[in-house]
Amino acid sequence: MAIQTINPFNNQVVKTFQEMSEEAVDSAIARAEKTFESWKRISYQERATILHKVAALMRSKSTQLAELITLEMGKLIAQSKGEIALSADIIDYYATNGATFLANKQLDPQYGEAYITSSPIGVLLGVEPWNFPFYQVARFAAPNIMAGNVVLVKHASNVPQCAVAIEELFTEAGAPEGLYTNLFVSGNNVSAYIADPRIKGVSLTGSEKAGASLAAAAGRSLKKSVLELGGSDAFIVLEDADIDQAVEWGVIGRMNNTGQCCVAAKRFIVVEAVAEEFLTKFKAKLTGLKVGDPMDESTELGPLSSENAAVQLADQVQRSVYAGARVVLGGKRIDRPGAFMETTILTDIKPGMPAYYEELFGPVASFYTVKDEQEAVKLANDSPFGLGGSVFTSDKNRGKNVASQIDTGMVFINHPTWTQPDLPFGGTKISGYGRELSSLGIEEFVNKKLIRFSEYTDPF
Repeated sequence: MAIQTINPFNNQVVKTFQEMSEEAVDSAIARAEKTFESWKRISYQERATILHKVAALMRSKSTQLAELITLEMGKLIAQSKGEIALSADIIDYYATNGATFLANKQLDPQYGEAYITSSPIGVLLGVEPWNFPFYQVARFAAPNIMAGNVVLVKHASNVPQCAVAIEELFTEAGAPEGLYTNLFVSGNNVSAYIADPRIKGVSLTGSEKAGASLAAAAGRSLKKSVLELGGSDAFIVLEDADIDQAVEWGVIGRMNNTGQCCVAAKRFIVVEAVAEEFLTKFKAKLTGLKVGDPMDESTELGPLSSENAAVQLADQVQRSVYAGARVVLGGKRIDRPGAFMETTILTDIKPGMPAYYEELFGPVASFYTVKDEQEAVKLANDSPFGLGGSVFTSDKNRGKNVASQIDTGMVFINHPTWTQPDLPFGGTKISGYGRELSSLGIEEFVNKKLIRFSEYTDPF
């Protein structure tokens, strides 16, 4: 795949970048390994100083960086600015709290004294996606750099200017060369890099296919990996929910980033007592969203990230309709230049249809009517994915009970699946393993070393 900026608003090529040679990649890894030897020895305070500078620079360049996101993958400009703010918050969060998270943990053994230390493991490789080109990198890079590791980042090939901009932020902040390195390489070569003994761990956010390939490569080399893969989050609405509130959150949960979000609300599962009301109001909210240039603050529906993404999504919808699904709203490409797709609602979806088990990555909602709470939980769990989900009810304890039965890594009550620096993020089943963000995110790639002191009188 070519490494280039293609503006999805008009599908025009803006800029093309040259892939790095094998010699250049080898030099980058060698430089990172050398930097690690010094970086792992400096204090948490010194590491935090660099990270705080990166966050401050990110905020000061917010408009410029947000425009890069919108140019390269089509995110609405207001949401791009929100992504920059969130990314800076994540970096500051780890700079502020990293030392506390990794402080020695005293144990109370039966004999002697013991404690656990956390130490960095070395050069890490991050394989990152296009849908949140700053946020995804921030949640990988910030905790690991704060822990004393150094990072190489292979970013998605369609957001190269975002990739360059992030590396430049670290350089401008005074980071040593090799602390954060952008790699312009093909995804086909990632397995070979994982096998390099100088790389000690790897993290990927992306598709199940890419995750399986990366995990296999990491396994062959006996290296730690963290995977955050796809999702098909259930959005459960019970009969006692505030329907107007649920509809408002449903639109936000489905349409954030034009629906191109792993934790977007994708499967709307509504108890039959309120299903007609919810669907009528939900359809009304999605109908007539203003389509246009994502750089325009007034635009409500922008393009998908690429022409390929739009073609694939339209194909999933068409195959589902051929199999018997019913289109309640939309269902087609928008007749205009660019990677646009109509807001779409599908119903009458049955097992075996593409919309039932596949992830629909765009402005397409799958709508299901169920008899009761028990059926809602059963349907929510009938998915190979296990990333997030949400439950809407006026009864807090009922919401907690339903949440406890859903097989995912995250469940939100009266809110679509969301993210913030101090909440762990990750899934189960084919949605991956490991966690990012919160205190858990900084502990994935550190050595938890036991140190024990024994007196001569100990019976060992």
